[in-house]
Amino acid sequence: MMNTRHRHMTDWLDNLGYRDYTLSIASEDASFRSYYRVKSGSDSWILMDAPPEKESCERFIVVANKLRRVNLSAPEIVEQDTAQGFLLLTDFGSTAYLSVLDTKTEGPLYTDALAALLKMQTDIECDDLPDYDEHLLAQEMDLFRDCFLKGLLGIRLDRTQGQQWADIKKKLVQNALEQPQVFVHRDYHSRNLMKIDQRNPGILDFQDAVKGPITYDLVSLLRDCYIAWPPVRVDRLALDFYDFARVNELVDVEPAKFRCWFNLMGIQRHLKAIGIFARLKLRDGKDGYLRDIPRTLEYIEQASTEETSMKGLHTLISDLGLKTRVKSLL
Repeated sequence: MMNTRHRHMTDWLDNLGYRDYTLSIASEDASFRSYYRVKSGSDSWILMDAPPEKESCERFIVVANKLRRVNLSAPEIVEQDTAQGFLLLTDFGSTAYLSVLDTKTEGPLYTDALAALLKMQTDIECDDLPDYDEHLLAQEMDLFRDCFLKGLLGIRLDRTQGQQWADIKKKLVQNALEQPQVFVHRDYHSRNLMKIDQRNPGILDFQDAVKGPITYDLVSLLRDCYIAWPPVRVDRLALDFYDFARVNELVDVEPAKFRCWFNLMGIQRHLKAIGIFARLKLRDGKDGYLRDIPRTLEYIEQASTEETSMKGLHTLISDLGLKTRVKSLL
C-alpha cells in the first residue's frame, strides 16, 4: 500500500511532467533520508527524500555546488522542492566502490579517491561551513558510551572508568583541533564513492560537510568501517597522501606527527561509528551494521596499541571485554 510520503513523491514527479516511470529503492542510508531510482526508458535519476522535519536539503545543495565548482563529481540537481524535502539528482549508477574493491582494483580506485580528496582540501572554500568543534567531536564520541556501551551492551562506566573516558576524549579533541582545518566530507568511504567512467569517483552523502581536521576524511577512506586492508598498505597510502599534502602546503609537520594525527583521528571517527551502528540497531532495528563493529573496534585497538597517549583506551577495551562481548552480538 502506498504511504503518504510516497504519494507526495509521485505527485511531485507527475506535476513536473515525468511520465511512464518506475520508482524503486536505490540505496539504504544510515539517516532519515531515502533514495529512489526513477527510471523512464533509458533515462534514470535519483530522487532524494529528506523529510524537512528531520533532514535539510539546503546543506546538500550548498555542498554539491561547492564540489561541482571545483570539477569534482557530485550529482547535478535536476529538480528541487526543499519545502517538501525532495531533490531529483543525476544518477551515478549502482557500482559503489565497496562492490568492486579488491587487490587488483584498489590501486587505481584509491588513486582517484585520494586525488579527489586532495582537490577538496586545496580548492574548496570552507569558511562558511560549520566548524568541527570541540562540542561536536565530543558529542560524537559519546555515542560510543551511550549507545554502544550502555544501550547495546548494558555497560555503565564506574567513576574511575568515567574519568578515563573523559581524559581519552580530551586528548582526541585536542588532536583534531591542532591539525590544519580544511573541507571535510565527513563520511568519505567506499559506500559513498561510486565508480564512474568520467571524473571518478562519484561522490555522495556529503551534506554534513564541515571545516575540520585534515586527516579525518583520509582515515575514513583508508581505515574504512566496511572493508579492511593490510596495515602496511594503509600506511603507504597515508604517507603518499602526506607527501602530496606537504607539496601543496596543507601541512608543515614531520611524517611521524602526521601519522599520530591520522591514528588518533581514526580513533575518534571509529568510536563515533560504533556508536552510530549501535544506535541504528536500537532506534531503527537495523541489524546489518552490527557486523561492521568488530572491524571498527579492531582499528581502535590497533591504533590505541601504537599511540602511548591512548594506553587508557586500550586498557578500557580490555577491562570491559569488548571484543568478546561484540562477538556475542553477531
